Amino acid sequence: MSAKGKHRRPKQHRIARRLAFAGTGGAALALPLIGATTAGAAVTQPAVAPATSTLTRPAVQPAVQPAAENAALPLTYSVVGGDTLSKIAADHSVSGGWQTLYADNRSAIGADPSVIRPGLTLRLGAAAKAAAARATAVTAAAVKPAATYANNLDGWIRESLDIMARHGIPGSYNGIHRNVMRESSGNPLAINNWDSNAAAGIPSKGLLQVIDPTFRAYHVPGTAMDSYDPVANITAACNYAAARYGSIDNVNGAY
Repeated sequence: MSAKGKHRRPKQHRIARRLAFAGTGGAALALPLIGATTAGAAVTQPAVAPATSTLTRPAVQPAVQPAAENAALPLTYSVVGGDTLSKIAADHSVSGGWQTLYADNRSAIGADPSVIRPGLTLRLGAAAKAAAARATAVTAAAVKPAATYANNLDGWIRESLDIMARHGIPGSYNGIHRNVMRESSGNPLAINNWDSNAAAGIPSKGLLQVIDPTFRAYHVPGTAMDSYDPVANITAACNYAAARYGSIDNVNGAY
């Protein structure tokens, strides 16, 4: 730091489905199809029906696949006691409702859509395939590794910029780099022991030569409480510069 009074007691600045299947057993139902507005499909079943339903793919697939590949695989559903075409269509968001579900599976169901047998395997159609693709994409995003940064000036600036973006603090790579090189030549342990701040017992420190009171006032959560820490130093200094000058990009000399 090279100017008298730099970073004097600054004013405070505010930082500021999944698919779930449950079948129920019960006596066989016979619901008329004519006149029904929903999927009125009756079920004929044995005395003891399976307790749960299963969602299967036609072949074993790798645990993780690209979304597009998953979307190409037709999902299937195994009918359980109590199921109707309308219920299955609603539960799995089949576009076109039970009519589409029946049309896609007519060869398996037969001429009467009101009778579906427990254990019958139905293809769920495009809507289910799209849902599976979305689920795969979400899973892939969830396991995406966190960003890593090099332990050098370039990495420190890039990490600071990411933190600044989350807190709405303006600034650019070039603006930060220019000021760092002027203030400390890129040395995170730089300290000014000769100016008025140093004489007052609060020497400027770190990459952007911040005095401790300024660092504490403009410290950004998520960074170290150490003014020598390069990421913490850059982020706090940029927060201060934003409050006083609008952005670190507007700083071209002692600040």
